[in-house]
Parts: sequence; structure tokens; C-alpha cells
Amino acid sequence: DIQFNTDPKEIQKNADGSYTVITHDGKTVECDAVMYATGRKGKVDKLNLDAAGVKSENSFIEVDEHSQTNVDNIYAVGDVTDRIALTPVALMEGHSLADTLYGGMDRKCDHEFVASTVFSTPEIGTVGYTEEEAAEKFKDITVYKSKFRAMKHSFPKSETYTLFKIIVDTKTDKVVGVHAATDGAGEIIQGVAIAVKMGATKKEFDATIGIHPTSAEELVTMRSPAYKYENG
Repeated sequence: DIQFNTDPKEIQKNADGSYTVITHDGKTVECDAVMYATGRKGKVDKLNLDAAGVKSENSFIEVDEHSQTNVDNIYAVGDVTDRIALTPVALMEGHSLADTLYGGMDRKCDHEFVASTVFSTPEIGTVGYTEEEAAEKFKDITVYKSKFRAMKHSFPKSETYTLFKIIVDTKTDKVVGVHAATDGAGEIIQGVAIAVKMGATKKEFDATIGIHPTSAEELVTMRSPAYKYENG
């Protein structure tokens, strides 16, 4: 049960080990476990940004595509800039900035098609645009989706299922989003992210021979669209 924009007021542990969550609007949720994503704030309190004239908003430092603040000789990278709060992104931002300032390059950090994973059970791996984002940006999209029980869960008749989704820009045939919920989704999506970042098309996905028996082979064997969006 995933609830967005929900603020728990109280979490009670019951005698049987379960939990009762009471939200600020008075609703109650009975559950076995609670994962509460609280968000982040930039740790800028001790930087004295006002004295340097650096602009910030809601604890995050404002920067341009080269990680430069409104003050010419001050730059910021990582979580304090409120772009994508992931360690590899911060590393790339820092590397790009160093190359620009000291390596004689004009290198921007490209934040499009950054892969990420939620290390849940099963894992959730994603790269590129969500279905809603893709429909808004590209207007005409084709969605391929497959849900099945992986072979290793079939024999013991486990209720763990696998889900793969591929989102394609219909006009160009480029794959603009790949999403997976399965064991090892992070490992799968890291490899797929290279193809997506390079601009691979659905036709090129289809031309790739899969590894059998794997769950990931579904990414190169889905042929029939689940549905399409036209004009968003």
C-alpha cells in the first residue's frame, strides 16, 4: 500500500507485532511494516550563503547547467543543488565541473536517462521517463508491458511476479524509458541504461537475441504493444 503525500502523525506497535499508522488527516492504516520516505533538505545552514550573495531556495543552491551559482566564482554540486540526489550523479557533476574548470573542456553533466534502483523485494529498477512524463514530453508514445512469474518462482509456486515496461517515442522509435520490478532489477537496468542513453530504438532492442532462461530476455522479446498514447 503506497500512499503519496501522506504525513504520519503516530505509529503504534500492536501486541501481535503489527503496526497502526495514524495520519495527520485522521486516517488509519494497518500494516506489518512501515517505510516512511521523508525527503531531504540541503545541508547549507553553516555555509553563510547570504554573506556571499549565493541564491538558494528551500535549502537548495540554485545552479545552471555548468553547476555555477549566481556568483561567478562559486559552484555547487551534489545533493545541495536539488537536481538528482544520487551519489553517482554527484560524482559525475563534480567530474564534469573539474573537466570544465581545469581540463580545458566545456562539459555539462547530462541529467537525462539516469538509472536508479529501489532495493526493495523485489527490486525496482528504472531509467528514463515514466509513462506520464513521456506522454507529456513526446505526446505519441507506445508502451510495451509484460508481467509474469519468473522460472525460479514458478517451480515453488511463489507469488513473486516480475514486471517489465518499455516506453517508446512513437515518432522516432527511440526507447525513452525502461522500468523493471524483479530480482536483480538494478543489475539489469544498469546495462539497459547504456543502450537507452545511446539512443537505442525499439527495433534495435528487437534485433538483440535474448539469454534464455532469464527474466531480462523479456526486454528483447516483447513485440506487441500493451497500449498507445496519441497527443499525450
